[in-house]
Amino acid sequence: MRRDFTESGRFRQPVGEEIGMIVVGEEETRERLEWKPLVEALRGAFKGGVESPAKHQHFVEVPGEPEGKIMMMPAWRSGKYVCVKLVNMFPGNAERGMPAVSGIVILFDGRTGQLLAQIDGGEVTARRTAAASALAADYLARSDAKTHLVVGTGRVAWNLIFAHRAVRAIDTTYIWGRNYDKAQRFAARARDHGISAEAVETAEPAAREAEVISCATFSPDPVVKGEWLAAGAHLDLVGGYRPEVRETDDEAIRRARVYCDTVTGAPKAAGDLTQPIADGVLDPDVLIDLYTLVQGRDGGRTSDDEITLFKSVGASLEDFAAAALVYEQVRKERS
Repeated sequence: MRRDFTESGRFRQPVGEEIGMIVVGEEETRERLEWKPLVEALRGAFKGGVESPAKHQHFVEVPGEPEGKIMMMPAWRSGKYVCVKLVNMFPGNAERGMPAVSGIVILFDGRTGQLLAQIDGGEVTARRTAAASALAADYLARSDAKTHLVVGTGRVAWNLIFAHRAVRAIDTTYIWGRNYDKAQRFAARARDHGISAEAVETAEPAAREAEVISCATFSPDPVVKGEWLAAGAHLDLVGGYRPEVRETDDEAIRRARVYCDTVTGAPKAAGDLTQPIADGVLDPDVLIDLYTLVQGRDGGRTSDDEITLFKSVGASLEDFAAAALVYEQVRKERS
């Protein structure tokens, strides 16, 4: 008969779980986090049961460049897994042609605390961030949305192209970035992946047409104006993660029904929410988060003409969901 402990008193892993600690690099992480399963994993996490404390963060001065940020984000489901992400965000890397986000996600056994997996943190962050936007869009974007404007040309912007197509039948994607040549290369790369993509020199005409608009930039000032939003548009704001920066203006807040990933995090961290709240433009009590949407306590979009806005800053339960998805695929293959 199998015993749970050895004679020396040390815990013995149950039969079938003795695969050891796994290491999952960037490429494999990307392959394991397919969009539809990842969106559903996030949906499951927001239904409840995952403890997700506020992130612990510090800002790091970088001479001649925007400040960097270091974060520690824990989450756990009792008796299942404990997940901790350690991640750096250095916006100046964009000028170096390097990803702005890098880090590591560590998954532990929720019963014993033993280390199970080490997973690439940059890829987890980029993909779960885009998947959270797609999850929100599944409730907030028009069901017949066909056009998508992506503002930004970084790794998260790239993932947003594909994530939104997991929940809506997008047929045309417009790309705008500060550097038009870079936006053209970005669009060409998307076309190589079978996406109907077109770079635009100015954001306004595409923003007036698009039914879904995603912003993933480090811009300190609004890049999409509220007056540009067409009836029925859904605005997805990902990039502004500090109180002094924002990607849209007060007019967008006034015109839209406003949602966020978590009401405990986003209204305190993101300028797109903190500034209009401080100025009396936005009542924080009307904010609705992904927990409320997923749990059915808000029905999402109410009409084809309604303008909706989703602001995310990230939550550790998203890392938890992604890490568990990766680990369980590997464990299934090796067991």
